[in-house]
Amino acid sequence: MNLRWAKTIGRLLLTATWIGAWLVGHGVAQSTLSSSWTPYRESIRSVAASGESVAPLVEEELARARETARRDMGVSPAQAVCEVPCEVPCEAPATINAAPIFAGQPVMASSGNGYVMATSPYVDAGNPAQWKWRILPADVVWSSYWASVHEPRLGFAAFYEQAGTGFLDVTLGGRASLLRYGTEGGNGQRPVGWELQIEGAGMPRLNLDNNWDVDATDFRAGVPLIYGRDNWQWKLAYYHLSSHMGDEYAIRNGGAAALAQRINYSRDTIVTAISVYPLPAWRWYAEAGWAFHTDGGSQPFEFQFGLDLAKPGPTTALGTPFFAINGHLREEQNFGGNLAVQAGWLWRGPQTKVLRMGVHYFNGKSNQYEFFDQFEQQIGGGLWYDF
Repeated sequence: MNLRWAKTIGRLLLTATWIGAWLVGHGVAQSTLSSSWTPYRESIRSVAASGESVAPLVEEELARARETARRDMGVSPAQAVCEVPCEVPCEAPATINAAPIFAGQPVMASSGNGYVMATSPYVDAGNPAQWKWRILPADVVWSSYWASVHEPRLGFAAFYEQAGTGFLDVTLGGRASLLRYGTEGGNGQRPVGWELQIEGAGMPRLNLDNNWDVDATDFRAGVPLIYGRDNWQWKLAYYHLSSHMGDEYAIRNGGAAALAQRINYSRDTIVTAISVYPLPAWRWYAEAGWAFHTDGGSQPFEFQFGLDLAKPGPTTALGTPFFAINGHLREEQNFGGNLAVQAGWLWRGPQTKVLRMGVHYFNGKSNQYEFFDQFEQQIGGGLWYDF
């Protein structure tokens, strides 16, 4: 079983790599800022050659650069330098003093060696002036892993298990930032800095073939401390998790006898994790957890790792495709566990809020810890909202 599971992970990672390579090749995973100047190069040449002032056109192009940069959350200040070739020397440097989209240095235009240069309106995360204390910011530095089925969020997955039974796994919760010392995100820009979060969720399982009975519910609550800088994020967190058998499940399976045999699975866990965006569309992550208190068959160590893949920045109403894969290894399963894969369509707002809809596949030990030692293969679909 473990060998088959490892082969499945290998195939899916190869698939993810192929998808990522396709996205990069088509410009989805890269900055689009420099190419945005292309339609205007001939205009610059013709205006400059005629002897007329190029200042109005420069201002128009700088406005376009600001708007493009605003939509591209993966562009750093060093990357967001646009060049527009002018066949003849340009005029004296022009400065646009309009307020930038994000607080920081104004957008500048300058000429030299036949080029007009425009700096990005993006906040320099290393600038101490941008790091401030922020109470209850609207976005988060660290987001939940998309394909990890026990992360706090709002959502559900409806699926058939291999025995043919239909289930609905619901997650009712989320994560929020309480306090941050750092920058403000928004308009496609990831926030950075130190952040204290709170997370929590109830995760009931409904049996669709038995009057939508509640078979079991897991509860999770935690307090993560986050640090984010550039394309990297780190997490140190505590969380409590406990499982509970559903009353209706107990009634169907002998009542008091079933309750007497229920599993009191619980754990209090310290977690450390790292996340990185090697390209704007790619998020790789890895996490290790150690439980200082366990019960009901739970053992101390657990590990998870995976990939979230989607075009960065706010989407239009049409959305954009996404792919996510997660592996979760648990000591009580001899460091086996489960593999989850999700793919479909995604919508992202100007901050870090994400709505996803797509197919769901799960293979391994149950994600409902009342049944933690039972094998499940889930095939279905779902809707997930991370905020």
